[in-house]
Amino acid sequence: MSRNYQEDQTNEIEALDSIYCGDMQILETEPLHKFQIPIATEEFDKETQENGISCNLIFTYTPTYPDEAPNVEIDEPVNFEDGYEKRLLEHLQTSIEENMGMEMIFTLVSTAQEWLNERWDDFKQAKEDERERKLQEAEEAELKRFEGTRVTVETFMKWKTEFEESTGIAAKREKLSDGKKLTGRELFMRDTTLNDSDIKFLMEAGDSIESVKIDESLFQAIGDIDLDDEDDEDDEDWVPGDDD
Repeated sequence: MSRNYQEDQTNEIEALDSIYCGDMQILETEPLHKFQIPIATEEFDKETQENGISCNLIFTYTPTYPDEAPNVEIDEPVNFEDGYEKRLLEHLQTSIEENMGMEMIFTLVSTAQEWLNERWDDFKQAKEDERERKLQEAEEAELKRFEGTRVTVETFMKWKTEFEESTGIAAKREKLSDGKKLTGRELFMRDTTLNDSDIKFLMEAGDSIESVKIDESLFQAIGDIDLDDEDDEDDEDWVPGDDD
C-alpha cells in the first residue's frame, strides 16, 4: 500500500498550527504547502529588535515529504553574525538526514531554536569576557602608576653617579681629594653621615632606634669648641670634646 503523502502533510500542518497557534503563518497551499514559523531567543525584544537573535523559518513541502527532505529557508534574520545563516542551514540539514521518513518540522524548529540559544549564549559570554579583559587591563594600568621602576644595586649606583655628575658633587669631591690631606676634625665636620653611622649599624644589626641610649653629657662640651681655632684644625689627632 503506497503512502498518502498529501494526507500526512495535511495532518502535520494541523498539528503544527495547534502547537504554534498565532505564530505559524500559512503562505501557500497550492501546489504544495508553504508556511513560516518564527523563532527567537528568550530575551529577544520584538519591539526594539535587540537583546537577542531571531528569524523566520520557511518550510515548503516536497511532493513525497517526509520520505523526501523539505525545503528550508531563513527569512528576516535579526542580529545574525556573518555566516550564521549558512551554519544554521547546515545544522538543520544534519537533523533532516537523521529524521528522513518521519514528520520532522517540529524537530527542525526545536533544533533551530536550540542553535539560536547557543549562539546567543556564546555572544553574551564573549561580551562578558571582553568586559573582564578591559577591567583587568585598567587595573594593571592603575597598578603600574604606583609601581615605578624597581631599584637594584646596579640601577641605584648608576643613578648616584649621574646625579653627582649633574650636580657637581663628583667634581667637588675630586677637587678635595687633590688638595691637602684632611685632618681628623675636618673629616668629622665635613662628613655629617658620620654623626649617625653608629645608629645605622645598630639598626642594621636588628636594634630599633628606640633601644639606642645616648649619653648627652658627651656632647655638652661641643658647644664650647672654637671652630676657628687653627691649632685644633692642624691637629690630626684632635677629637671633639677632648680639650683638656
